[in-house]
Amino acid sequence: MKQKDKILEILGGIAPTIATALGGPLAGVATKALATKLLDRPDAAEEEVAAAILGAAPQDLLKLKEAEAELERYLVEAGIELEKVAAGDRDSARNRQIATKDRVPGVLAGVILIGYFAVLAYLIKYGLPTASEEILALLIGALTAGLTQVLNFYFGSSAGSKNKDQLIERLKARSGSLTG
Repeated sequence: MKQKDKILEILGGIAPTIATALGGPLAGVATKALATKLLDRPDAAEEEVAAAILGAAPQDLLKLKEAEAELERYLVEAGIELEKVAAGDRDSARNRQIATKDRVPGVLAGVILIGYFAVLAYLIKYGLPTASEEILALLIGALTAGLTQVLNFYFGSSAGSKNKDQLIERLKARSGSLTG
């Protein structure tokens, strides 16, 4: 498991808003919030923040929850809704493709789809060769991630949208309890 995936897994259970923000255009804000809480240095490097998360002691879990609450307050005060940010990002990519009539995204999407199903067909027909097990696992993981991005680009993300909608509702509920 890659270091970034491990960090997102840790944060996903403790601080899901931060984990979501790290995966999008608000990564810098989330990293600064973590650096401030865990290291008392808002300008700490990403590597330092990553090391702090991976080596977090039980008392650091409380700091992660505090960073989560502060980021949620910041997002509510700034009027930032993560789903709107993500939807805007997808929309700008789609609009760019329409405006430039760029064929590259379609070609890449086709290559990913063909590659994904070609690898699956190979595995069904011949099985998993033990000599190249790790390489095929890496290839399948990359193709699966690419396939997910292709489907999200062309059709949107209903599961991701649903999760983010729940997150936004939770943020609204918390902001109401903080102001009320």
